Amino acid sequence: MADTKFKVTIITPDGTVYDNDNATMVIMNTSGGQMGIMAKHVPVLASLTISELRIKHDQGTDEIAAVNGGIMQFDGETALITADSAEMPEKIDVARAEKAKQRAEEAIRKAKEAHRQNDLARAEVHLKRAVNRLKVSKFKQK
Repeated sequence: MADTKFKVTIITPDGTVYDNDNATMVIMNTSGGQMGIMAKHVPVLASLTISELRIKHDQGTDEIAAVNGGIMQFDGETALITADSAEMPEKIDVARAEKAKQRAEEAIRKAKEAHRQNDLARAEVHLKRAVNRLKVSKFKQK
């Protein structure tokens, strides 16, 4: 079974968010579409989008992280995810994420009214991040 497991580490500018050497598969959204990797996969470097990152284990359990962009590097034995920011479900402040979503929606409305494309683009990114965090927060371990 050791051949089917590999290490997954998620790091951000604030430190290590996740570190486990029992993953059997990682599924992520990249700029080129959704990608899944398993142990001994060919080396790959991928740009990540704002989305959930799913880490599968052989016990049939999944772990989820909210990733807000970054890069995933895989060498066949270790997946290193360097993210702008990332959170595990139990670390997400749902009330804060909900407020961020509301602020982003309001900023989108104002940017559309004022025809400000830069402000609109920025607000849409903030909305994607908030929605991603809220979605991942529902995976909290009970």
